[in-house]
Amino acid sequence: MDRRVALITGAGSGIGRATALAFLRDGFRVVLAGRHEDKLAAVAKEAGDAQVHLVVADVTKPDEVRALFDSAREKFGRLDVLFNNAGVSAPFLPLEEMPYEKWREVIDTNLTGAFLCTQQAFRIMKAQDPRGGRIINNGSISAHVPRANSAPYTSSKHGITGLTRSTSLDGRQYDIACGQIDIGNAVTELSTRHRNAEPTMDVNHVANAVLQMAKLPPEANVQFMTILATKMPYIGRG
Repeated sequence: MDRRVALITGAGSGIGRATALAFLRDGFRVVLAGRHEDKLAAVAKEAGDAQVHLVVADVTKPDEVRALFDSAREKFGRLDVLFNNAGVSAPFLPLEEMPYEKWREVIDTNLTGAFLCTQQAFRIMKAQDPRGGRIINNGSISAHVPRANSAPYTSSKHGITGLTRSTSLDGRQYDIACGQIDIGNAVTELSTRHRNAEPTMDVNHVANAVLQMAKLPPEANVQFMTILATKMPYIGRG
């Protein structure tokens, strides 16, 4: 277990940052991936002497994703966990007023980015010895029920659920497990617009949940986990 290697996308802030630090505290060697080198460097500095590898990459660009995973394999020799966390949101707008460019940005980042990373993780995990690994996708409460005026984000997260199911099925024969964590109202940069209107929870609760999913033995898997602020208006009408 002391050889465990995790790759986390969107690792420079929010859920990615908190999860990276939780993994590092637990002894993982971690590849921090994101678009902003300064934010990744700040996470690495906070981690201290832990084994960290920084790679600047945009998950919407296939060449950069391929280079990211090549760099991770060259640095640590294997990959045990991929946390597909990188994501963006869209402004709350009526569906008919949503700009096409914003739709594409959200789908390309949240869904296509996760698909591209999953492809590269499969290639490493199938070939390494011991074979296999685990992929954890960052879903959302929006993968179950939408907020009003959120077509791009909600669609991307419903797509993540489909990707999770397909990845689980296609990965079985290669000892690759896949699960999804659906998060509601963790306090991050992305959630600031809900913070004054709805109950929230500390992002570290999410990080610890992802870590527990990652630490399961190969014969066990959390297929779907929902973690949310206890009083969030999600179940029923209040």
